[in-house]
Amino acid sequence: MTQVAVREWASLGEGPTWDAATGRLIWVDILSARIHTYDPVSGRRTVMVTEQHVGAAEPRAGGGLVVNLRDGIGLYGPDLAFSWLVRDPVPGRRGNDAAVAPDGALWAGTMRYDEEPGGGSLTRIAPDGTATRAVTAAVSNGTGWSPDGRLMYYADSPTRRIDVFDVAGEGVTNRRPWVRIEEGAGYPDGLTVDADGCVWVALWDGAAIRRYTPDGRLDRIVELPVSRPTACAFGGAGLRDLYVTTARTGLTRPHPLSGSLLVLPDAGQGLPSTPFGG
Repeated sequence: MTQVAVREWASLGEGPTWDAATGRLIWVDILSARIHTYDPVSGRRTVMVTEQHVGAAEPRAGGGLVVNLRDGIGLYGPDLAFSWLVRDPVPGRRGNDAAVAPDGALWAGTMRYDEEPGGGSLTRIAPDGTATRAVTAAVSNGTGWSPDGRLMYYADSPTRRIDVFDVAGEGVTNRRPWVRIEEGAGYPDGLTVDADGCVWVALWDGAAIRRYTPDGRLDRIVELPVSRPTACAFGGAGLRDLYVTTARTGLTRPHPLSGSLLVLPDAGQGLPSTPFGG
């Protein structure tokens, strides 16, 4: 049963990530340029304002955050001092979803504000800041890895597909379609992979979270009260609870919970996340 973890009016809530070191969930409101944290034990929340639209925020191994901003990849230290790791401003483009691979590299997506096909990308950011573009996209979104680290799943939302790659060293190869979302069911947005190797994906304009088995079979649909869930991640004690970010942007009559952080208690078994190595 869906519950409300944090009642919020986020314009474009995104990027939930469990920070095991602090026992908090990190998530962002992209268009309001805010990074939120939530401690499910104490209920304590924090909100930090960034100077640019922020597509994702991930924990760093030494403390602080790596952030996918409008103009590139930034670092916040444990004292919240800011510095650029990769600064690459492109007019009309911003950072979007991002995820940390098992090897500690950040895979950061971008998109144009007008969602022009080919205007976005997915780039691997090594801990030392070396940037290697891997994929050209329109709206680069969910990225996740199989439990053994041999596969990478990826959603470029307008394609209505989740694709899969083979992981080859520091890069990926052999891209092929893995799951297609049927017309009328929404668009694949953020995703996460559980301990069974199943992929959970939020369906923008689909009012649901879906779980697919490793062979691409749909085996669970969780209907939601909001039309625009954006991403999901396991967190909490034992990584059993599935947190879901949501959006209200572009809706003329949003549901009262649109923009809130939702949670599906004891939904499954998540995988431990890896902090960014830089």
